[in-house]
Amino acid sequence: MENRILLSPKEIPREWYNIQADLPNPLKPPLNPKTGKPVSPDELSPIFPEPLIEQEVSRERWIEIPEEVLKIYAMWRPTPLYRAKRLEEYLDTPARIYYKYEGTSPPGSHKPNTAVAQAYYNKISGVKELTTETGAGQWGSALSFACAMFGLKCTVFMVRVSYNQKPYRRIMMNVWGAECIPSPSDRTEFGKKILSEDPDSPGSLGIAISEAIETAVKSGGKAKYSLGSVLNHVLLHQTVIGLEAKKQLELVGDYPDVVIGCAGGGSNFAGLSFPFVKDKIEGVKNPKVVAVEPESCPTMTRGPFAYDFGDTAKMTPLLPMHTLGHDFVPPPLHAGGLRYHGIAPLVSQLLIDGFIEARAVNQIKTFEAGVTWAKTEGVIPAPETNHALAVVIDEALEAKKEGKEKVILVNFSGHGLMDLSAYDAFLSGKLQDYKLPEEEIERALKAIEGLPKP
Repeated sequence: MENRILLSPKEIPREWYNIQADLPNPLKPPLNPKTGKPVSPDELSPIFPEPLIEQEVSRERWIEIPEEVLKIYAMWRPTPLYRAKRLEEYLDTPARIYYKYEGTSPPGSHKPNTAVAQAYYNKISGVKELTTETGAGQWGSALSFACAMFGLKCTVFMVRVSYNQKPYRRIMMNVWGAECIPSPSDRTEFGKKILSEDPDSPGSLGIAISEAIETAVKSGGKAKYSLGSVLNHVLLHQTVIGLEAKKQLELVGDYPDVVIGCAGGGSNFAGLSFPFVKDKIEGVKNPKVVAVEPESCPTMTRGPFAYDFGDTAKMTPLLPMHTLGHDFVPPPLHAGGLRYHGIAPLVSQLLIDGFIEARAVNQIKTFEAGVTWAKTEGVIPAPETNHALAVVIDEALEAKKEGKEKVILVNFSGHGLMDLSAYDAFLSGKLQDYKLPEEEIERALKAIEGLPKP
C-alpha cells in the first residue's frame, strides 16, 4: 500500500476557490462602527492594498493565482497527502485516515499560502513594509519569510505569552529579517494602555492586532497591515490545500466521509474544507465537516453569532462572527494560534447554515493525541494541529465501535518542532488543563452589548 500520494509541481492549482460565489446565504457585510453602515472599499485602503480589498469582496468563484506567487509556492507545493496506516493499525480501526501535510513549507506550516500572496499584492501596490500580529508564531514566521522573498520590511507583534513560550519562533523571524515585538508593548499607544492596566498581561491576538493596525495607520502610508486568518481573502488563498487534496484522493479512488481541521481564526480549516463544502452545497457529496477549537477558547461552541470588532482596541470594522467578545483574553494555552476571540465570518456563516459543525477539546486530550500521533506516524504535530488529531482519533474509534469503514481527512497544519517546551510540560505532568468558567464567558460577552445585531 502506497502511503504517500504526490502531485507533480505542474499540478499546483492555478486558481483559488472563492466559496462566496456558492453560499446559499450571503455574508452579512462588515460595518463601520461609527455609522453602522456597510464598510466601503475606500475605508479599507489605509490598511490593505487594492488587490486584496477586491478579493475580500469578490463573488467570482475562481481567482487566478499570479505566476510570481506560483513560483514561490513551487518551493514546497504541492504538499504530500499521507495515509496514516500506522495510526490505523494502532487504533485497530476500519477507518482510512489521510492527512494533508502542510509542514513541508519553509516556515513549517500552512501559513505561507496566504503570506506569499499578501506580500506579492502589497509589493506590486508600492508598499514597503507590512505589520502584523502572531499568536504561536507560525503566521509571524510565514509573513517574515514571504517579506524576505519580496524585499519588504516586516514588523511582527507576537502575543507575549507565546513570545516567552516559543523563543525559536522569534529567532526564525529575525533570521528572515523581521522585527518581532512582544505584545502588549510600549511601541504603541494601545500597548502602553494595556500595560498600564496590567503590567503582567499575557496578551492576546486581539491586542496584538490592535498594535499592528495602529503601527500601519500611523506610518504615513509606508506600511500596510497583513492578517493571517479570519478575513475572506486569507481563507481564499488557503484553498490550494483542499484543491490539491481532492486531486490526491481521486488518484486512490477515495473521498472523505469526514473532513477535520483545527480552527482559531479559521484559515487552515477553511483551506482544506471549503473545496469539499462546495460539493456539499451543490448536493454532490455529503461529508461531515468538523472545525475543532480549544475548550478554553470556545468561540464556535459557546460564543454567540454577533457583530464584533476583530481587535481589542476596536480599530477594525464590525465583523459578523461567532465571538467571545473583543476584550476576551484566553488562558495561556500552548496552541497560541487558536487563542482568538472570534472565528472567520465565512466559517460562522457555514456553521449557522449547517454545512459544518464545531467541537471543543481540552488541552490535555490534545497533547495525548499529539504524542500518540508522533509515536505512530513519526511527525511531532504543532499544538494547534493536535486539536484536529484528537477528533481524528475520536472518529476512528467511533468507526471501530460501529464496525464501519470511514474515510477521514485532516489538515496537518504544521509541525511542532518549535513547540517542544509544550511537550516537555505535558510529559512532565506540568501541562495545565484550562477550564473556562461560565462567568468568564458572561463577562466577555458584555463587550458586545449595544453593538448591531446581524
